[in-house]
Amino acid sequence: MRVETTWERDGYVLRSAAAEDVDAYWEAFDALDPEGMRLTGSVPHTREEVTSFFLRCVDDPDRFDFLVVAPDGRIVGESVINEVDWEARSANFRIYLFDVGGRGHGLGSWATCATRDFAFGEAGLHRLSLDVFSINPRARRVYEKAGFTVEGVERDAIWLGPEEGYCDDVLMAILEDEWRALAGE
Repeated sequence: MRVETTWERDGYVLRSAAAEDVDAYWEAFDALDPEGMRLTGSVPHTREEVTSFFLRCVDDPDRFDFLVVAPDGRIVGESVINEVDWEARSANFRIYLFDVGGRGHGLGSWATCATRDFAFGEAGLHRLSLDVFSINPRARRVYEKAGFTVEGVERDAIWLGPEEGYCDDVLMAILEDEWRALAGE
């Protein structure tokens, strides 16, 4: 389901991704920092892999891809609703701020809440879920502030490499009625 949606905050824009963003998206993705990759499980990909995946995503009716755009026009992150099950009205959520300078200033919280509100208010979902690595407590706090609740933990589910070993994968979700309570409806 293709939508055109835009939110603004302090000069930053969160908007629907479009095919014409593909080159700028690649530039942002290609500059991922090692710490962000570690905290999210991201791995390097070739330009062809990233651009072909991005172009498939913008036309996929079972997902919503939003880009976080800085005041200077650079793409500095993404906020995504994917794996939509329209019959169950449920989906997965993920977010990544590519730009290290964009972290720690509330951008992630803002984009998470805007995407969550879209999921329930516009897309009509009943459930939005995510998983977060136990080594990423800052992201977990963002999700908890946005109303996501821990539903379970997959112990030692993530292999970080020989130096760090394993970490847990924390499963979280928010339901439509919980979102309505947060929204004061």
